[in-house]
Amino acid sequence: MRRTTHFLVLGAVAIAAALGLGACSADESPPPAVSETLPPITKPPTVPPAEPAPAAAPLPPDTALTDVIYRLADPAVPGTEKLNLVQHATPDDAAALDKFARALADGGFVPLTVEAHDMHWSQGEPGGIVARIVIKPADAQAGEFAFPMEFSPAQDSWQLTRQTADVLLYADKEPSPTPTR
Repeated sequence: MRRTTHFLVLGAVAIAAALGLGACSADESPPPAVSETLPPITKPPTVPPAEPAPAAAPLPPDTALTDVIYRLADPAVPGTEKLNLVQHATPDDAAALDKFARALADGGFVPLTVEAHDMHWSQGEPGGIVARIVIKPADAQAGEFAFPMEFSPAQDSWQLTRQTADVLLYADKEPSPTPTR
């Protein structure tokens, strides 16, 4: 009963508004006659519920991403052995990978702890994952480093995307060109 009253009130307001606007117009024609009876109120058509969206594939464990960062940050591993950790990496990137690991060590971040937070599927990289990576030094007073990073699937593992690697590795230079396939 409440809905019926609600629709009657809305109908009356709409008719009054139409008459009021018609009186304000510059047109000299008489307003249309108003019917004394209102049309019957009917229920809106029912719409069948939409099929639920297919469930997205489950995200990998956070260790799949943090392991990439642990390996990139390890100063004992040469940059040439880290090329498979960066999407589209070339031998020219080895020196920058070494420099990244040294910078973390020199900055007091080694030994470090890596955490992945807010993981979700990438909007721009098909099959990719974006996560906020937090790098914490052993000495909590040294502060932590947090940065959103994107990862790309690579066979049975993950790689840092070229774009993210360029920001981390080449912050002081022009990014390296992405090789064409």
